[in-house]
Amino acid sequence: MRPHRRRPPATPVSRRDCFRDADMLPEAVALGRRFLFFLAVFLCCLLLYRDSDALRVLHHFSSYPASSFTAFYSPPVSEERGIEEVLKDAAMEDGTVILTTLNEAWAAPNSIIDLFLECFRNGVGTRRLLNHLVIIALDQKAYRRCLQIHTHCFGLHTEGVDFREEAYFMTPNYLKMMWARIDFLRSVLEMGFNFVFTDADVMWFRDPFPRFYSDADFQIACDHFLGSSDDLQNKPNGGFNYVKSNNRSIEFYKHWYSSRETYPGYHDQDVLNMIKFDPSTLNIGLRMKFLDTAYFGGFCEPSRDLNQVCTMHANCCFGLDSKLHDLRIMVQDWKEFLSLPPSLKRDYIFPWAVPQNCSLDSLRRYNAPQSDDQRDEEE
Repeated sequence: MRPHRRRPPATPVSRRDCFRDADMLPEAVALGRRFLFFLAVFLCCLLLYRDSDALRVLHHFSSYPASSFTAFYSPPVSEERGIEEVLKDAAMEDGTVILTTLNEAWAAPNSIIDLFLECFRNGVGTRRLLNHLVIIALDQKAYRRCLQIHTHCFGLHTEGVDFREEAYFMTPNYLKMMWARIDFLRSVLEMGFNFVFTDADVMWFRDPFPRFYSDADFQIACDHFLGSSDDLQNKPNGGFNYVKSNNRSIEFYKHWYSSRETYPGYHDQDVLNMIKFDPSTLNIGLRMKFLDTAYFGGFCEPSRDLNQVCTMHANCCFGLDSKLHDLRIMVQDWKEFLSLPPSLKRDYIFPWAVPQNCSLDSLRRYNAPQSDDQRDEEE
């Protein structure tokens, strides 16, 4: 038989040990829960960071049912700012904002947007106007660049349209961009803001507000000015206009935008040239004025007196390289003018050295629909 072994006596468990183990159990559970909570927060933040570039539909700003605009915004959702908030921050006391649009092609360093902002900083009475300028970025890279160089930025996404590349004159992307702009400006008027819209290739050399008409609802710069601000035969350019928010201007922008379907294949400027004579436009009662190229010039028709010029537009120009070439020369011309003694500024008519690479001929290379006014001009 196997010898019987006695089992050693069990170690007695004190009452104090039982309570100690019982106290440690909830503490361990609490630590475990905290770990799981912080792990979940970390994973959520990681997912949000990875998907930040994909954020597109964060804020529908327009009350117009047909609008396809949304805002994209890369910071956390808690920091999201809608277009109305951005406009309020930038608005003058009378509710006026200055607006420009920007895409990736024009946002590159040492490109259009840098010249544009440089002129505001160096112009006569224009530096303070930067406080009221809102840059509407049409793609994510343009938005990021805007945040680096300016205070008031808004990222605008148009459903199904990619505005990152340079939009050549009268190409399908160019037309989409122009009409998207008209629809967006209509929404700004509906929010109750007056605006000066300016293309980024319009150089601001002098405060333009003293040259605006106080009794106009809608005033617009011209490629060619015929001598009277009321003459409907003037050739307007949509790259620079000042519009007051009221029922007449809102109705006019709706009519202008809807007229793209009446005149398919034409851009906003050509359609404006057509509808400005329409009885339906006249019935709106819009008070329209055309701005004199003596103050609001461009490569089509330059302002001759640098003592008077407010803005100069790189119009009648095809291609980013040509624009940049001539704009840099024009900005240098302005700097040289500012460096002159006051007596020479008053007595000397300082000529622009542009246009050089820009001209109307550069626009005629394209097989695109033309308005009757354009055909007459060529003839």
